[in-house]
Amino acid sequence: MARLQKIVIATLSLAFIFGLIATQIVASTGQTPVQDAPPRIDPPFADLRTSDLRDSFDEQHFGHRHEAIDIMEPLGTPIRSVDDGRIRKLFLSRAGGTTIYQFNDSGSYCYYYAHLDHYVDDLREGQRVFRGQIIGYVGTSGDASPNAPQLHFAIFRLDDDKRWWKGTPINPYPILLEAVKRIPPTDNAGIATN
Repeated sequence: MARLQKIVIATLSLAFIFGLIATQIVASTGQTPVQDAPPRIDPPFADLRTSDLRDSFDEQHFGHRHEAIDIMEPLGTPIRSVDDGRIRKLFLSRAGGTTIYQFNDSGSYCYYYAHLDHYVDDLREGQRVFRGQIIGYVGTSGDASPNAPQLHFAIFRLDDDKRWWKGTPINPYPILLEAVKRIPPTDNAGIATN
């Protein structure tokens, strides 16, 4: 037993030392470890304001972490693609209702749009879409309240297997705040309002 403990301690010590060496090598080259930057997206609505956004990513909804935000908009409001990419999946589910899964061009992120009333005419899986293109309309499908039209919006960092239903959830709230500040909404006179 004592010999096994010595082996375990020696192994852990070597792992720690190699970790320190790797950190020093990275520091000496002036490089930082590679980390994915959050996606740079546009707002899903032409007139979205920072006051329209509320961070509900960590809230409990129906017994699980929300991992998305809900943006309240009038029924039938056009939803715009937040990034260039492809429609990966059009799906009808009990919880999300009428949904769209869109991958960005590099296939590293998936954008999930849920509770839609309907898709834009002729939208199909595999279709190329562009940032700002209308892809659907706000609704109350799935488990959304019939009195609360909304867009349930989520972002997932995709794994190597690129499954549309699975990935690492990323909080869209700060990403959308940055998008709205970068591209402020305009009123009918073309004057920026935020």
